[in-house]
Amino acid sequence: MPYDIAVVGGGPAGLSAAINARARGKSVVVVGNDYRESPLYRAERVDNYLGMPGMTGAQLLEAYRRHAESMEVDFRAGRVLNIMQLEGTCYLSIGSEMETAKAVVLATGVVRGKKLPGEVKYLGRGVSYCATCDGMLYRGKPVVVVGMAPDAPEEANFLQGIGCQVTYVSARAPEGLVPAIPYVKSGRLEIVGEDGVTALRVGDTELPAQCVFLLRSAMPPTDLLPDLALEENGYITVNRQMGTNLPGIFAAGDCTGLPLQLSKATGEGLVAGQAAAEYVDQLSNS
Repeated sequence: MPYDIAVVGGGPAGLSAAINARARGKSVVVVGNDYRESPLYRAERVDNYLGMPGMTGAQLLEAYRRHAESMEVDFRAGRVLNIMQLEGTCYLSIGSEMETAKAVVLATGVVRGKKLPGEVKYLGRGVSYCATCDGMLYRGKPVVVVGMAPDAPEEANFLQGIGCQVTYVSARAPEGLVPAIPYVKSGRLEIVGEDGVTALRVGDTELPAQCVFLLRSAMPPTDLLPDLALEENGYITVNRQMGTNLPGIFAAGDCTGLPLQLSKATGEGLVAGQAAAEYVDQLSNS
């Protein structure tokens, strides 16, 4: 049985949407990274949240998480790679696994960072976003992991464990990487190849690779749903009910635009959670 609602992102907007959907009796799963990796978690003091001045970001996020757990919200760790809608059901690809829901709330925050040169050109021909999905295709072959997410070293270790010849590239030396995997400090990156990927260029150095695994914390919304409408500034277009141009797809928080503030995120999450619950009710009654 699918969930009624899947929420992509476990920050303030996502958890607000989740608890408000649960308050209306809907089954909810939140898919996202560890909330302790959120920039808000590292905030030493939050003074502009009504009635709760002086709390740390960690205190706020931990309270949100406890609230959601008390409402029996389900949680799935991982990155959503794409969402496909078919006959009233949304299929969310999470690594090599799948979750289904009748409605989705996008609460992805601001996905920073542009695509690398060559990324679009070689997608599916040596560019991958999922080590567990595609790693077996490259056993015994050279691959490069570009680590931009907290769990990237773990995925690199997985690739090494199944027999890939792994090189790890990131801005900072990773923690937890097995000693057998060489680390290269990232600079200007470019994916190069012919019919498929042949190397990752790091500055003036080329690292041979038949696949480059780009492991970001989150995917841009239009990578998840290519037909999703965006504003000129790249934020998701929503109406007053936080609905997007796609039926059953709602959005809340920083991904919908300025101001990038906690109060806005939780308020939009409330509206999106209620609207998604109403949408599920309409599906059930149709």
